[in-house]
Amino acid sequence: MDWHHIKDWLEHSIDLNPDALHVYAGLFLQIGAAIVLRKSLKSPWPWLVVAAVEFANEVYDYTYEVWPNRDIQFAEGLRDMWNTMVLPTILLVLARYAPRLIVGAPKAPEPPPSAADPG
Repeated sequence: MDWHHIKDWLEHSIDLNPDALHVYAGLFLQIGAAIVLRKSLKSPWPWLVVAAVEFANEVYDYTYEVWPNRDIQFAEGLRDMWNTMVLPTILLVLARYAPRLIVGAPKAPEPPPSAADPG
């Protein structure tokens, strides 16, 4: 069973179209890469893993299947790249430049108890 058959099996077994699978795969791959690499989502490394894996997948698809119109096949590959990379890119940008949207505002530190405070 090769990679193409695995992707077909996955698509049919979970009843999602390929575009949705690309969205989920990008998100799960970024989170998985962050865990394995022990990096935060604000690090570009998990994002780069997703980009590299998706690029390799699209090169594989382009060479495995030969469509009569290669321009349409190339355009479909670009759409797959877009679908895969959009959420990882949003997470990377938010984690780097607006982390409060993800984790919330930090709590203000409580003042230390004073010596005069009997409580």
